[in-house]
Amino acid sequence: MANSSEEFRLALPGVSHDGRLPRQYLAEGQGAKKNISPPVEWYNVPEGAKNLALVVRDIDAPDPEGPLVPFNIWVVAGIPPAIKGLPEGFSGKEEEAGGEYAGIKEGTNDLKKHGWQTPKMPTPGHRIEFKLLALDQELNLGNKVTADKLLESSEGHVLGEAVFIVKS
Repeated sequence: MANSSEEFRLALPGVSHDGRLPRQYLAEGQGAKKNISPPVEWYNVPEGAKNLALVVRDIDAPDPEGPLVPFNIWVVAGIPPAIKGLPEGFSGKEEEAGGEYAGIKEGTNDLKKHGWQTPKMPTPGHRIEFKLLALDQELNLGNKVTADKLLESSEGHVLGEAVFIVKS
């Protein structure tokens, strides 16, 4: 078993001690700032990873017809394994970021919006899952990147995954 300090893991700086995502990253409530993407950091990317991909979803989203169906909030593909995170407010700026962020591609979420966008939560306390996949190859996702397409394409290519769950 790997030492926990060497474990592939994900962190969100600024998440409060009670595990809540700060209001400025949400679509509503006091202090909400119009959906700024939160800073995300990761550690100990598995050896051999050629690419990273991030999928953020509300895992408590109800389907109007009944069961819980994860609601995709943010999908980011083509992340170079050498970088250690995405800064606050990265979403929507990947085109101009350049440098070490060149090649990163944001996708379309379930609100049909490009980049980070949280839905208005019908009730507080929804769990939002940040899942980072370490992949053994670059995925060819074409022009329209979605979480479902990314997750389907990554099957059989995942070297590791790091998950961090916060509450809305």
